[in-house]
Amino acid sequence: MSQTKKELVQAALNNQPVDRVPVGFWFHYLADESNANALADPNLGRQNIAGHRAFYERFDPDFVKIMSDGYFIYPNEGLQKVTSVQDLRNIRPLGPNHPWIEKQVELVKNLQDIFGNEVLTFYNIFAPARYLEWSLPTYGKDLLGDFIAENKEAFKAALAVVAEDVASLSQGIIKAGGADGIYFSVQNIDDSRITNSVYKDVIEPGEQAVLAAANEVSDNNILHICGYEGHHNNLSWYTDYKAKAYNWAVKVENISLEAGKKIFAGKAVIGGFGNTKDDVLYNGTEKSIADETAKILQNTGRTGVILGADCTVPSNIDLKHLEWVRQAARS
Repeated sequence: MSQTKKELVQAALNNQPVDRVPVGFWFHYLADESNANALADPNLGRQNIAGHRAFYERFDPDFVKIMSDGYFIYPNEGLQKVTSVQDLRNIRPLGPNHPWIEKQVELVKNLQDIFGNEVLTFYNIFAPARYLEWSLPTYGKDLLGDFIAENKEAFKAALAVVAEDVASLSQGIIKAGGADGIYFSVQNIDDSRITNSVYKDVIEPGEQAVLAAANEVSDNNILHICGYEGHHNNLSWYTDYKAKAYNWAVKVENISLEAGKKIFAGKAVIGGFGNTKDDVLYNGTEKSIADETAKILQNTGRTGVILGADCTVPSNIDLKHLEWVRQAARS
C-alpha cells in the first residue's frame, strides 16, 4: 500500500524511506500581505481562507504551509507609542487571549476543517525581532541597530516581551488550532553592527524561546532562513536551532540542498528551486523543470528531502509548473 500524503511527508521529515519525494510550494493570498490588517477588516481573513481553499482544491498539495496574511503587524500599543529606545521598557505582553492570537488560532481551525486530516500543516510565524520592527511607528532599516547600540538591555527586554506573545501564538495554533507545527522565519539583520556575537546575545534568545515553545507541543517544526528579495544569511548562525527540517534560499546563498544537509547535521531539508519570476520554476518548460528536479535529486538523494522553493513563489505562477516538479520527482 502506498503512503498517504501525511505518511509521505512525515517519513521525509524523519529521514525515512519514501514512495516518492514530496513537494511543497506556497504563496500569499492577499494583495498587500505586509500591511493588511485582518483584525480591522474581517473580510481579509475570509479572503485568506478562500485563497487557501482554492489552492488546496486545484493543486492537492502534499502538505500545506498556512499563510499568516493579515497578521504580520503585531498590535502592541506600547510599541506603537515608542519614540525612543527608553520607551521599549514600558511594553507589556498582549497575553494568550488577545484577538491577535485568538483570531490566528481561529484561522488555523477553519482551515483544518477544510483540509480534514489529509495533510500535515505548518503555520507561518515570524521572528520576534521582525514583529517588533514592523510594529514601530518609525520603522527604518537601521532602527534595530540604533536601538541596540543606544540601550541594548532595554531592547532585549522588549524583545523578550514580543517573544512571549509569539511563543503563546505558536503553542496556540498547534494545541488549539490543530496545526502540526510552525514554519518559523528567521533572518540575519541587515546591519553590519549586528555581528554574530551581537545576534546571539540580543536576537537569538527570543527566537530560541519561540522555537522551544513550539517544540514543547510538536516535533514537526520547520526553520526557514529567509533570503527574501536576495537577502543573504549565514546559515552557520542557526546550526543549534532545533527543528525537524530546514529551508533556506539555495539560489541566493549558493548553498545546495546537499551542502545544507551537511551543515544541519543530516536533518531533513526543504527547497532546491529559486522562487522569483526569473527562475526556472516560474518561467521554465515542462522539460526544463523536470531536468532541474532530476538534477536536484541526483545531487541530494531521496531521503530527508522535500522539494520546494527558496521562499514564497509568485501568486500568479502556473500551478502546472508545480505539478511538473511532483511528476518528475515521482519518476
